[in-house]
Amino acid sequence: MADDLFTRNAAPGQQPAGPLPDRLRPTRLGEVVGQEHLTGPEGVLARMIRSGSLGSLVFWGPPGTGKTTVARLLAGETELAFEQISAIFSGVADLKKVFESARLRRQQGRQTLLFVDEIHRFNRAQQDSFLPVMEDGTVVLVGATTENPSFELNAALLSRARVLVFHPLESESLARLLERAETMEDRSLPLDGEARAVLLRMADGDGRALLTLAEEVWRAAGDGEVFDAEALQKIVQRRAPVYDKGQDGHYNLISALHKSVRGSDPDAALYYLCRMFDAGEDPLYIGRRLVRMAVEDIGLADPQALAVTNAAKDAYDYLGSPEGELALAQACIYLATAPKSNAAYTAFKQAMAAAKENGSLLPPKHILNAPTKLMKQTGYGSGYQYDHDMPDAFSGQNYFPEAMDRQKFYDPPERGFEREIRKRLDYWAKLRRERSGDE
Repeated sequence: MADDLFTRNAAPGQQPAGPLPDRLRPTRLGEVVGQEHLTGPEGVLARMIRSGSLGSLVFWGPPGTGKTTVARLLAGETELAFEQISAIFSGVADLKKVFESARLRRQQGRQTLLFVDEIHRFNRAQQDSFLPVMEDGTVVLVGATTENPSFELNAALLSRARVLVFHPLESESLARLLERAETMEDRSLPLDGEARAVLLRMADGDGRALLTLAEEVWRAAGDGEVFDAEALQKIVQRRAPVYDKGQDGHYNLISALHKSVRGSDPDAALYYLCRMFDAGEDPLYIGRRLVRMAVEDIGLADPQALAVTNAAKDAYDYLGSPEGELALAQACIYLATAPKSNAAYTAFKQAMAAAKENGSLLPPKHILNAPTKLMKQTGYGSGYQYDHDMPDAFSGQNYFPEAMDRQKFYDPPERGFEREIRKRLDYWAKLRRERSGDE
C-alpha cells in the first residue's frame, strides 16, 4: 500500500497545536502519496531535482491533493527561497514587492521559488507581469490552479511553464491517511466499518477534507461511542460536491452526460444527470442541453426525440422541483436508448460551409417567381415543372445554382427512422436519373 499524503511534522512525543491536516504534512517529497507519478523515485519532480534543473511549473488538480505542500517541499529540496502569495488576496502592488525581494535575493546568489495559489484568478495583465521575472531567472514560478490551465492561463505564461497534473486521492491513500492520523492521535476513529467507508467517500479525493472531517468526528464522540453511517452524516453534514457551475467541474459533467447519451449508456447518463442535480445545476440548463443532444446525436433517426426533450423541458418549467427532474430524467433515458444519427448535424455543417464558400450564387431561374413582365422576359420561372402535376409527384428538376454542381450533404444511415428516409432518397435518386436521361 502507498505511504500517506501527510506525515508527522513534529518531534517524537510532541503534539503541536493546529489543525490535524497541518500536523500531518509531509517533511519530504517522497512522503507525499497519491501523486507518485510526480513525487515518487521515478516521478517528474524527482527527476528534475536529480538533474539540478528546475523550471517554472503549473500544478493543476482538485483541492486537497498536495499542491501547496509539494511546492514548499520542492523549494526545500532545491534550496530555493520560498515565497507564497494567493491570487485571491494579492494585487499588482503585492506582486511588485515580491519581485523586488526576489531580485535582491538573486543579487545575493539565491534564487526564489514563488508559489502562486489560485493563479487562474489573476487577470491577463497580471499574468503577463510574471513573464519578465520568469525569463531572467529572478523567480522559478510554481502556480497552482483547480481550473484547466488551457482555458484560464495566458498562452505566453503556459509556454514558459510545464503543467503537472495532480490526481484526486484514491480510497487506498485516504484510508492510509486515516490510519496515520489515528496513530498520531493514539486513538481510533469512532466509526463502524460502513461509516468509515462513507467518510472516505465524503472526502471526494481531498486529503485535507478527510482529516478535517475526522477531527469533527472525534470532537463529537462521547466516551465509548461509535457512529454508524447514518449518525456520521448527521454529525459532519455531508460536504458539497466539488463542482463550480461556472468552471471546470460544470463542463466535465455536462461533457460526461452528453457522451454517455451519445454512447447509448442510459445508466451512465442517469448517473451524470443526477450528479449535476445533486450539485445544484440549473435543471433548465440541463433541459436545454438535452434538446441539443436530440438534434445533434439522434436527429432524424428518431424524430420524436426533439419532441420528447422539449416536452420534458416544458414539464420541468411547469412542475418545478423536485417533480420536474423526473421529466428530465425520462428524456435522458429516451435519448440514451434512441437510435443514433448525426447525419442531419453533419449535413447542416457541410451545407453551411458550401454556402460560405460559393458566394451569392443566383438560384436557377426556373424556380424563381416572376411577378413582373421584365422578370418573365429574362427567364424567371421559365420551364418550372409543378411537382404535384408530375408522375409520382416528382419532377427531378435541378434546384442548385447553375454555376454549382449538384451537392450531397445528407446521407442518412440504415438506423431507426432514417432507414425509411434512405429508401425514399434512393427512390427519388433513381427517378431523377431516369428523367434526366442518365439511365
